[in-house]
Amino acid sequence: MARVLVPLLCFIGLLSSSLCLGDANDGRGDQPLAQINIYQTSLALDTSVAIHASPQTLGLKGEDTEWVHVAISNPKPTSNDWIGVFSPAKFDASTCWPTNGKEPAPYICSSPIKYMYANKYPEYTKSGKVIMKLQIINQRADISFALFSGGISNPKLLGVSNPVAFVNPKAPVYPRLALGKNWDEMTVTWTSGYNINEAVPFIEWSSKGLPSRRSPAGTITFNRNSMCGDPASGVGWRDPGFFHTAFLKELWPNREYIYRLGHDLVNGTTIWSKNYTFVSSPYPGQDSLQRVIIFGDMGKGERDGSNEYNDYQPGSINTTDQLIKDLKNIDIVFHIGDITYSNGYISQWDQFTAQVEPVASKVPYMIARLVNMESFVIVLVLYSCSGLSYFCFHTSGNHERDWPDTGSFYGGKDSGGECGVPAETMFYFPAENRAKFWYSADYGMFRFCVADTEHDWREGTEQYQFIDRCLATVDRKTQPWLIFIAHRVLGYSSNDWYGKEGTYEEPMGRESLQKLWQKYKVDLAFYGHVHNYERTCPIYQSQCVNNEKDHYSGTFQGTIHVVVGGAGSHLSPFSSMVPKWSLVRDYDYGFVKLTASDHSSLLFEYKRSSNGQVHDSFNISRDYKDVLACIHDGCEPTTSAS
Repeated sequence: MARVLVPLLCFIGLLSSSLCLGDANDGRGDQPLAQINIYQTSLALDTSVAIHASPQTLGLKGEDTEWVHVAISNPKPTSNDWIGVFSPAKFDASTCWPTNGKEPAPYICSSPIKYMYANKYPEYTKSGKVIMKLQIINQRADISFALFSGGISNPKLLGVSNPVAFVNPKAPVYPRLALGKNWDEMTVTWTSGYNINEAVPFIEWSSKGLPSRRSPAGTITFNRNSMCGDPASGVGWRDPGFFHTAFLKELWPNREYIYRLGHDLVNGTTIWSKNYTFVSSPYPGQDSLQRVIIFGDMGKGERDGSNEYNDYQPGSINTTDQLIKDLKNIDIVFHIGDITYSNGYISQWDQFTAQVEPVASKVPYMIARLVNMESFVIVLVLYSCSGLSYFCFHTSGNHERDWPDTGSFYGGKDSGGECGVPAETMFYFPAENRAKFWYSADYGMFRFCVADTEHDWREGTEQYQFIDRCLATVDRKTQPWLIFIAHRVLGYSSNDWYGKEGTYEEPMGRESLQKLWQKYKVDLAFYGHVHNYERTCPIYQSQCVNNEKDHYSGTFQGTIHVVVGGAGSHLSPFSSMVPKWSLVRDYDYGFVKLTASDHSSLLFEYKRSSNGQVHDSFNISRDYKDVLACIHDGCEPTTSAS
């Protein structure tokens, strides 16, 4: 009975994610910033403590990321001392919101944007003197560095540094590309500190042999009242700035374009970003080399070694760096859910967009709606990654969307009160309804059907009708490679918790969908949510329908299901039982690359993030006649009439 009740209770949100995910979370799922007991900070200001940050002016050469040296002198150092990075630089009680008067107002009401223990530098605990090196990004406000004792559970403020700031805190930064609703469109979304009454945003773009053009951009944002609960509406709140989206239309296929972000100020001057490039999408069905990256659950990391993230998303930086290293050989990226793991700490969205900017500014970076870790959801949003002839897709996970009574299919609180607002606002995606993250995307020889596991997908629902229509309307003569994507595992996974539950899937996951996968001969189905890598045999109704492992040719027989949720966050253990359909399992960080060389050949590679080496691969060779061939539960109606 428990094997039935537990998944159903998780499904409707009556059990917490820690119970529903079991060992998969292992107590490490909490946002590290949430571990700081910031409301209980007490003042212990000490005039003998000195803190100085330099340089004081950042971005003099147009940089949006800089290294800051923080010199500390403390005559009474302890192993529990830590530095908090605050932005805006002023963070005392004057910035707190009104209280009900029944309790004293806290001294500090906002979380730092990151923190680091001083004992990362051994010389600090010996002498009390150290120069810490921290990486700072432009987040539209000045920054200060505060020294605390007492650890993060009982913070005591000892001193605060001088403020540092970028020369133009409002500058346009972190462009992210995304496919538009038509094949010859590209969207560019970016962040700045300029509202529409201060400056008019636009994109200037051109290509060799073509005249330069300008495209206007829209401006949107969100505020504290847009959040659904704490910490997003409380200690985790930070002004997100403004988001601008421009549509570049009538693009020539596979052509390199150069672009830059612009803001015309009311005083007549123009603020420019640096130059970026991208390569436009191929025409649907175009026979050319096309390369796709797919991964989930990456989150963000800290290149300065800030230790609050060392155990939270330990693989994130490696995955990002492997993409950057191979960027000239990437055309499109799918990030299939659980994007930032911000979980209500809004500053982390800037941190994430800065981390992926080398990719997202060059290739479309498609995201699905993000949700929190307590419930399970998957949505998709599209945005671009920087680069030449590349595209990136993201699908959303439970850490971006889930919150009670907000229309989420799951009732947990994984989003930390964000309830999908930052993801929906900061990234463009080509869905008909921005509150529903399901959509289709065509890229050359590929058709991608992206589901939203935060909304009901079962037969008879609006989303089920979309999935049926998306799979049914592709022309397999011109687009032979049909791909299904979702955040939660609607197919197969031998993750430890799914194994204990007994069906090796998200509760009620594949029951309605497997007949669609078989009917329309879906080549591959990808999932995140579970933080490891696993590949099945071609499978239908839990039975392998092909015994090959390295090469599949001829008539389609069943969909291959792939879990690729190991891009960054802490790893999820496998079940001790290995089902017959599980061909390859890897408890490591990695991502998948698909390479279509023509209409008949597809190469699948799973690469580890630590070194970029291929750990698993196979080929599919299939002609159009093989797609037309009749298979079990996948035959077109026939008649004996002459």
